[in-house]
This record gives sequence, C-alpha cells and structure tokens, in this order.
Amino acid sequence: MKSLAGEDADALWLDGRGVAGDRAHALYDTFKDEPRRLTVRQAPGMLRWRAAYAQAPGDTLRPGAVPLPTITAPTGETFAWDDPALPAALGDDLGRTVTLRRDEALMQDLNDSVLVTTQATLEALAAALGDDALDLRRFRTNVHVVLGDGTAPFAENDWEGRALRVGDVTLDLLHPCARCVIPTRDPDTTVKDPNILKWLTRHREGLFGINARMRGSGRIAVGDPVELL
Repeated sequence: MKSLAGEDADALWLDGRGVAGDRAHALYDTFKDEPRRLTVRQAPGMLRWRAAYAQAPGDTLRPGAVPLPTITAPTGETFAWDDPALPAALGDDLGRTVTLRRDEALMQDLNDSVLVTTQATLEALAAALGDDALDLRRFRTNVHVVLGDGTAPFAENDWEGRALRVGDVTLDLLHPCARCVIPTRDPDTTVKDPNILKWLTRHREGLFGINARMRGSGRIAVGDPVELL
C-alpha cells in the first residue's frame, strides 16, 4: 500500500508492471477540490501503519490475483481492506478525510518499474552521515543488491541503459532515482532528518538507487546471484 510500511519478502514475483501487488492500494484525500493520492510527504503518520498480504506471502503473490491486504494500525489493531471502519480509523489518525483505492496495474510514481539499491551506496551514505544504522527502509526499495566485485558506491548513477541479471530474470536499468523528502522520515518514529536529502543533493545531485523495468516475468529471491550486464 503506497506510503505505508510494507513487509519483507524472501522471494518476489515480478512482471512488466513491477513487483506483484506492490502499491496496488493507496489512500486519497481532496486537495484544491481534486482527488490527491496521499504519500508520506503530506501525511508522515502513514509510516506508522503497516500493510501486508498475509494470505499470499512472498512469491506466492502473483499479478492478476492480488488479494485484499491486511492493514495494521500503530496501536496494533488490524483491519481488512474492505472493513467499513478502516477509512475512519485512518482519517482520525492522519487528521484528514481519506478514501481507499485499489488498482492492480499498480500506482508507482514511475509506472511499470522497480527500484534497485545497492549495499555499497547505502554504506557510503551511512558513513558520510555518521549514521551506521541508516535504515534501508527509508528509501522504499524493491530490490537491494550486494555486488561483490568491488563496485564503487553510487556506481549505479552511471548504469542507465544497461541491465541487471538477478537469478534467472533480467531488469533493464532506466535512470537513477531522484529522491524526494520521504527518506528523511524515520520509518518507525516519522522523525525528520533533513541531513539525508541535503547530503544527497549537495554531493550526488539528489540521487539514490536506480529505476528498472522487468523483461517479461519471473521470480527473484534472497541469495540469487546478481550480475551487471
């Protein structure tokens, strides 16, 4: 669910739209008399809510057969997506009237894509900020890779037009991801740390990670070999 805390997965199924079920659900409010898809930018408290596909974990979740998610409130109370009480509970906590939308075509900021990040870049940013515990969840990544060939931090900023093989599937690399303010929010407390975006803007043109698109469909899993093509 867009901008809510997600769930870890040991394996995922992808197709041309991205990760099956990723951002198939979203919250909307009204802004200037028009419906607006809500994100952490407008409502940081969304991070304290969690969404999960409890009945279809990991790669058992397939495109075209996306179940309704379970939503967990900061209090630990759980709601089914179609529970009539859910919109009011969300609205009361976030301080605004919200509606719920579902779209299995997915509702990413960049259509038909996944976000790839690298461990070398995460570690370099953590060192630069003096924060050894910099949380990867801040960056809303789909696929996080560890390259063991001495690849330099932020090397992915130059990968546009290349491809990345993960296990038996191939991702076409589109362009580096220009970050907004969302990574500045702690994924647990929602406390803002502007230094993250300031450093990226000053030293890396605001870039962290790279957007990619799946060739065909297939499964990826933790521990799959990764190769830059």
